Amino acid sequence: MADHVEMTLAGTAYGRFPRRLRAFIIDWAIIMLLLTTALFLAVSANSDQVGRVLGLTFLGIWLLYEPLLVSFTGSTVGHYLTNLRVVDDKTHGNVGFLKATARHLIKTLLGFYSFITMATTSRHQAVHDLMTRSTVQVRDRSKASSNDYIAERTELLTPGMPSRIRRILIILGYLIVGYLFFAVALSALVSQSCINSARCSSVENAMTIVLGVIWLAATVLLIIFGWTGRLYGCRRVETP
Repeated sequence: MADHVEMTLAGTAYGRFPRRLRAFIIDWAIIMLLLTTALFLAVSANSDQVGRVLGLTFLGIWLLYEPLLVSFTGSTVGHYLTNLRVVDDKTHGNVGFLKATARHLIKTLLGFYSFITMATTSRHQAVHDLMTRSTVQVRDRSKASSNDYIAERTELLTPGMPSRIRRILIILGYLIVGYLFFAVALSALVSQSCINSARCSSVENAMTIVLGVIWLAATVLLIIFGWTGRLYGCRRVETP
């Protein structure tokens, strides 16, 4: 709670995406290390019973690792090493165990994609933050540089920002047009046998992957630019 008081007095500092991604990678590496260790022990034991026990133990650790640490200490190992903590919107303290569990499952299910909404929310919240009403803030501001955190984004709340309905409709329009361009490009560059029957050459497979990556990146950018009022048709109007 002392960390929260410090943040309130100095202005809330939300963790930037690179720092949160680093915490995510650290925690993922820890889980992978535990999995590798469990597999090694299971193979070394050469016993189905021991293998099942180790498998259940690893599953339990994977399910409880983040919820227990976040609910009791406010941080996973990754969060702590990157000077971050998870804060409950309602209590301004640690999130409860059930909420931490839901947060962990949502983040695991969506993976990297859960972080896309950080670019479209005023408090830089990922999907798992939004759905559990939590934020990720700097734990100790005295140990952080200005590149590690960011203040609340106020431009999304200005009178000059188009309504949410308008932004959603414009984004959908751009996505439909973008998909049509993607379909035309795919038809022009890839044979019909590849599209219809999945009989593709190595070049066509590579082309399909490249086009898919471009389409995914374009989708993410359109959503971000549209929601922040930077697309033609729903641009934010500067107010004096």
